[in-house]
Amino acid sequence: MTKEDKSFQSSIPLDHEYKALPIPDKWEMSDKEMISKSEEFYELMKKRHTVREYSSRPVPREVIENCIRAAGLAPSGANHQPWHFAIIENPDHKQKIRDAAEEEEKTFYAGRASDEWLGALEPIGTNDHKPHLTEAPWLIVIFAQRTSIDRNGRKFKNYYVNESVGIATGFLITALHKAGLSTLTHTPNPMKFLNELCGRPSTEKPEMILVVGHPAEDATVPAHAKWKKPLEEIMTVF
Repeated sequence: MTKEDKSFQSSIPLDHEYKALPIPDKWEMSDKEMISKSEEFYELMKKRHTVREYSSRPVPREVIENCIRAAGLAPSGANHQPWHFAIIENPDHKQKIRDAAEEEEKTFYAGRASDEWLGALEPIGTNDHKPHLTEAPWLIVIFAQRTSIDRNGRKFKNYYVNESVGIATGFLITALHKAGLSTLTHTPNPMKFLNELCGRPSTEKPEMILVVGHPAEDATVPAHAKWKKPLEEIMTVF
């Protein structure tokens, strides 16, 4: 095991014996209450927008930490919780990430991406200029852990990693929205530069940069982004 590996040991308990517990915090609602709560949540999520222009208004670190705690409650394969969230507030650090991301994006828009892919992005209005990476008060870099190290120094495999990290990311975006913040999912391709800039081992795969903050006064959203498939196209009842 390398020195790098030792610094990222897992806190997963070594006791693998199955033990059943009564459901904690069990709560029940009437059908009427459930319908009302589901409608309230839908109305809340309708107000979530992906934002690319951010104000300089700071966001308390406690807010970010609380939202990441919520993300850490997500279900995962074998409950291995194969994720890590690197949060960046330091302006110099954000600038380094922006410089590296824009370098990759320039290559992407200059020929790495297919014409079909670029055509799909046109209604969104994206390009290789990423000022939000330095304007927003926080960046959260999300890493997927394909393997982990237990407290005895033994490497073990994680399962359903992509699915688990995807669910946790959904929890995180929802928690940030509930806290009154806007976000942007940014995925420069490739993203290996994030391992070095965030001090993460090569066994972890960077999944995305989540930009977090308050929208600028003149922030806009693409009209195309407001179009969502109707329920009958995304649901089948049997």
